[in-house]
Amino acid sequence: MTPTRRTLLLGASAALALPALARAQSLTPVKFCLDWAFQGPQAPYLLALDRGYFREEGLDLSIDRGFGSGDTPVKVASGAYPFGIADLSPTIRMRLASPETDVIAPLVIQQGSPLAVMALKGRGIGKPQDLAGKRIAAPETDSGRQLFPAFAKAVGLDPASVTWVSVTPQLREPMLLRREADAISGFEISGAFSLRSLGVAEGDILSMRYADAGVPLLSTALLVRRSYAEANPRVVTGMIRAIARGHAEAWRAPDAAIAALVKRDPTAPADIEKARMLANFGFIRTPEVMQGGMGNLAMPRVQASIDTLRDVFNIAAPLRAEDLYDPRYLPPEEALRLPA
Repeated sequence: MTPTRRTLLLGASAALALPALARAQSLTPVKFCLDWAFQGPQAPYLLALDRGYFREEGLDLSIDRGFGSGDTPVKVASGAYPFGIADLSPTIRMRLASPETDVIAPLVIQQGSPLAVMALKGRGIGKPQDLAGKRIAAPETDSGRQLFPAFAKAVGLDPASVTWVSVTPQLREPMLLRREADAISGFEISGAFSLRSLGVAEGDILSMRYADAGVPLLSTALLVRRSYAEANPRVVTGMIRAIARGHAEAWRAPDAAIAALVKRDPTAPADIEKARMLANFGFIRTPEVMQGGMGNLAMPRVQASIDTLRDVFNIAAPLRAEDLYDPRYLPPEEALRLPA
């Protein structure tokens, strides 16, 4: 039986009413895959884990790093991980290409898209059209690479005019510095800050955002299979509440969030990762979110993102926004608000 919004909220309320000790005695083991390596944007999840926010929801959570937003949805769809976070666009493409796949997004965390192509100034690239004939380095699972045709169409560039260089995540920015690539694609807050950590001045980085070109994309979302969500609504709502709480506390106490990150990776440059995390909040703290909390997302925006991918990849199969974005699992609005 498919749960209704009312039954889901009643179940979540009942779970909240349980004493903390009782919930702690029946923790549900949950594996959670991030979208990328342990960097600033991933710090709120680590802070939530260290402060016990997931345990308070009855979840014994383990968090693994990710390897790109094209990789995480596949892991969730296969059941290797019940939950993951990833840029929503590769998930949409997967759903369009494989209608039998039941991965959904009960929460869109980033309603603003940080996807971009980045280059270094003074190397012959000053605008998107200058990418023609150039080499762009990125992992094959990178969202920026997968969605480049949408960007190319928006700026009037033949996507076949660029040469893609497949690299591991660790080699992407160094290859750009060594002139083994002319540009890189990915999340701006990943590529640009990684370049800064390698000594590149902020003013020497050219970032060409997909959103600035008019590409209507959403970004990072929580992913889960519909079958799992319908069987475990309390778990899904608890995940969302803990994630929202972790982001709220990371904004209030950014140094604590970065400390949780550095604990996992002592080599991480704390100052760069703090700046990266705060810049990432610029794509999370949208006017809609600040007005109505995380999850305050209109279905027409979801549909516009779906239709963009259908057009770019010439996929005839339809996909309704309601079949992808399922806000029935959201906790009450007060649990989703971010501090001013």
